[in-house]
Amino acid sequence: MADRFFAPRAAVRLARAASLSDDISRLPYVSGAREDALRRIGMHRIYDVLAYMPRRYLDFSHAYRIETAPLGAVCTIVATIDRVAVKPTKTRGLTVTELHLVDETGVLKVAFFRQPWLARELHVGDRLALMGAVEFSYGFKQMSSPHYEKLDKDASGSILPIHTVREGISQGWMRRIVAGALDMCGVFADPLHPQLRARRHLMSLSRAVRVLQFPHILSEVECARRRLSYDELIYLQLALRLRGDENLLGIPAHAHRCGSHVERMVECLPFALTEEQRSAARDIVLDMMDGSHVMSRLLLGDVGTGKTAVACIALASVADSGTQACVMAPTGVLARQYAGDSGALLDACGISWALLTGATSASERSRIIEGLRAGSITVLFGTHAVLSDDVSFRDLSLVVIDEQHRFGVHQRSSLRSKGPGADLLVMTATPIPRTLALSVYGDLDTSIIRHRPVPGAGVTTQVIQSANRDIAYGSIRTALEAGHQAYVICPLVSKSDDENELEDVPFAGREEEEGRPKLPLHSVDAETARLRQLFVGHRVEMLHGKMRARDKDRVIEQFRQGDIDILVSTTVVEVGVNVPNATVMLIENGERFGLAALHQLRGRVGRGGDAGMCYISTECKRSRGKKSPALDRLEALERTSDGFELAEQDLRLRNEGEILGLRQHGGVTLRYVDLDRDADLIEWAHDDALELLTYAPSLNATATLPMRCEVVDRYGDIFKEVSGG
Repeated sequence: MADRFFAPRAAVRLARAASLSDDISRLPYVSGAREDALRRIGMHRIYDVLAYMPRRYLDFSHAYRIETAPLGAVCTIVATIDRVAVKPTKTRGLTVTELHLVDETGVLKVAFFRQPWLARELHVGDRLALMGAVEFSYGFKQMSSPHYEKLDKDASGSILPIHTVREGISQGWMRRIVAGALDMCGVFADPLHPQLRARRHLMSLSRAVRVLQFPHILSEVECARRRLSYDELIYLQLALRLRGDENLLGIPAHAHRCGSHVERMVECLPFALTEEQRSAARDIVLDMMDGSHVMSRLLLGDVGTGKTAVACIALASVADSGTQACVMAPTGVLARQYAGDSGALLDACGISWALLTGATSASERSRIIEGLRAGSITVLFGTHAVLSDDVSFRDLSLVVIDEQHRFGVHQRSSLRSKGPGADLLVMTATPIPRTLALSVYGDLDTSIIRHRPVPGAGVTTQVIQSANRDIAYGSIRTALEAGHQAYVICPLVSKSDDENELEDVPFAGREEEEGRPKLPLHSVDAETARLRQLFVGHRVEMLHGKMRARDKDRVIEQFRQGDIDILVSTTVVEVGVNVPNATVMLIENGERFGLAALHQLRGRVGRGGDAGMCYISTECKRSRGKKSPALDRLEALERTSDGFELAEQDLRLRNEGEILGLRQHGGVTLRYVDLDRDADLIEWAHDDALELLTYAPSLNATATLPMRCEVVDRYGDIFKEVSGG
């Protein structure tokens, strides 16, 4: 009897913890169709069953008897079916399935409309839990189309979990399988150290999964979810850090210097650095000067916040150190823009540089390769062309990657391999909420620049109905007469394109679901033809991702030189196109783009001394009494130009999705974490991961080895370096 009141011995708990990785076929009741159904849901291990979160719970602790159920209130009633009948109604073709349910206090009539199949599924004697509004009519208490759950005869407890199940397994069988798994595993060893759990006030893992499945009170469920959320976050943070550090162990870091080139670079900048820029530059340079570790830092800044200036200071530190740097951009246009913007500053500081893209001539390419090997070229700007085997450096000490989410992991690793121990500076102009940044870029130290050093004229955003497109055309005409240029953005290249390949935008198809007509989508080729007729005498050209790289570069260069008046494009202009003379933008089908993409697009205008105007056209209309999430999203752009505020709103709309999709690791999904409300957990996990890895850099210490095993178990297939695979 005494053993019931004490936790099992350590060896037993360890053995039970090890069994969590066993195949689900070991569980009672799991075979045949039920096993296939579980695997289709994504359950392969016993732990998958234990951690499968119910979508909701039936709380019988607040269930009413039929006699005491209050009228007009939404109640839960548990009763037994006494009669089942399908009856016609006065409306032709419409039937109603009528149930009479009884308990020891009375009779409840329940009506289900247009659901005749219920008469085959529900039978006299079945016990149901119903949730709905109670009414009184014709001498009986009634419910109309309530939510119901068929209860097993052996159902026990006051709170029952309701899981998402597939054909081949019922709710009752799911609960039996989960209960069997809990009985098999009992109290098992927890990978998290007790001190860490105590510091963060977290449940033990065995208690958390038990509460998640069969809570005694509903308030416990949130505590269990937070424990499982913390597990997701801490192991992801550790995996990211280990993945980044494993290849760097034993490799000496570069100790950069800060000298005359850095001083000269600060003097040559066309504007005074803001406090945010100075702070970011200070963090980067100090990391680079610290020879005890290799820098891995993310520079996160909104459009026009001066990330390039900060990066140039880092490049100047490389020159002071007598080593080399490589700046890689996703497109030739962006690489040339960086070379053009930074090259003048580098020239003024006496720093040699070169540009290498796929369009570089063979003779120029040979000259650049020879200069890199000899060390006469300090900074190389380029695209994927810099990854070629014949491109090598005498002493590469800094890698700068811009718009890094457009590169895969292998590409980033290939570039860093050209300079073992080279510092890494990653830049992106896509604003990311801090919680998301800590989750996605947990292996990178983060510097954020929110404000522009030169405010500029700015851009005004206006959402218009598609029928009012003439407003935008009038503004374009006025801009052209003043010698300015304009963009028109479309979601499709041609009418024949598959709209299902567009970016997945939340709520984009809601209007169709509500029975409204399908929204027409605008295409680049059709709009180009139409605008050429509307703006006779002006040059209208198209730009899209299906064009050859050489043709895209030619069009962008012509637009930059002012030879093109109106550029009709897809989102390929989202980054890398800087034309200060462009002052008007019209975005067609704005409801088909996310907030981040819209914010990036409108950042293409208002970049010079003249104010910009961005019109977002939409087919969506607000109906009386109905919400329009698409319009709400677009109107948020009218209210603010703060990219980080918009990113927070976008996160609430999209949720985190596949959290590592931005990192191109292959889609790690956070099942329990809510990035909006779990900010404290994200901060804790980030800090705790750093502390643990300071104590045990590879998690091979006795106290941390269970956590390393958990990291490998969860992410070993994704982060091959973690598992040694």
